[in-house]
Amino acid sequence: MRIVLAEDLALLREGLIRIFETYGFEVVDAVGNGPALIKALTTHRPDIAVVDVRLPPTFTDEGLRAAIDARRRFPGLPVLVLSQYVEPIYARELLSDGAGAAGYLLKDRVMDLDPFIAAVRQVAAGGTAMDPEVIAALLTRHAADVPLQTLTPREHEVLALMAEGRSNAAIASRMFITEKAVSKHSNNIFAKLGLEQCGEDNRRVLAVLAYLKS
Repeated sequence: MRIVLAEDLALLREGLIRIFETYGFEVVDAVGNGPALIKALTTHRPDIAVVDVRLPPTFTDEGLRAAIDARRRFPGLPVLVLSQYVEPIYARELLSDGAGAAGYLLKDRVMDLDPFIAAVRQVAAGGTAMDPEVIAALLTRHAADVPLQTLTPREHEVLALMAEGRSNAAIASRMFITEKAVSKHSNNIFAKLGLEQCGEDNRRVLAVLAYLKS
């Protein structure tokens, strides 16, 4: 798997390169600012971009903006965003095209290598991977959203795990229920959120987006 990495802190950038190489990935370019990221993505067309939200020169949302711009140029480009803090608005913007192949993790998760690498693979394969703390923030922020209020506690739990990018089998294992029960909860979620039949993967992404819409 070919990766373009964008991280302005040299120590963390080098650490991530070593982690990826240890797991058999190829880091085709590692950059430290937004313009360099766009150039690297255009040149290499990687399997996934792993991007820090805040890059020079603005140190606000430069990395995210560059990633979103790249996804416009190359639709479906897998992007995993890393952030120091829970910033739900960034997650919403990243997923706003509904194409999937996107993730948002806190940098602290990098220290837990196996789940981090699993998230990279999940996003590269076209799935989503959302940090549990981001999901918790979104649940709190949108508690007054009427469609979400209609979900049962179990359905909320299934949707939260779905947003993390987990498969039905993984959700079943986490919740100690059967895959059939997960499928039933998922269909109930789709129905209550008014998501028509448009492919299982697309509906999962749209269900996650229900968290992110104002």
